[in-house]
Amino acid sequence: MKLRTAFALVSFLTMALFSFAQPLSVGADAPVVTGTTETGDALSLGDVYARQPYTLVYFYPKADTPGCTAQGCSLRDAYEELLDKGVAIIGVSADKPAAQAKFKEKYNLPFTLIADADKQVIKAFGVPLMFGVAKRSAFLIKDGKIVWADHSASTSRQAEDVLKVLAAQ
Repeated sequence: MKLRTAFALVSFLTMALFSFAQPLSVGADAPVVTGTTETGDALSLGDVYARQPYTLVYFYPKADTPGCTAQGCSLRDAYEELLDKGVAIIGVSADKPAAQAKFKEKYNLPFTLIADADKQVIKAFGVPLMFGVAKRSAFLIKDGKIVWADHSASTSRQAEDVLKVLAAQ
């Protein structure tokens, strides 16, 4: 009996710590979901998709950590080039708005960050959670469809990867 109880406890804890979702893949409809920006405003991703030919929605575990900073700064450094190619950029993590605002200001990130503390945007894209944070992922959207999905998104090469995909479109 004790062995069965221990197994059940380990199983429960594993499920609580690791949420394995099935990330969206190329060809899937892009989720039309509303998130909260770093300023506390509501932002409909459907509205963002309609404004630019492309939308990059990228997910990172935690604001102002080394890998997440490298990823965001990669996109910041290529922002003008991406914008010239018609790409709107949205960064998403499970941080609260204040943490996202501080991260954006500290690193001069010129794009919107979604503070997805309730994880609704993360779940809509099927991004796996580990210890309550999103796994690094990126999705390029065109005409409401996912045209590129990176489920192990690079940190310092995120912009380079997106630019390569755009060049092949």
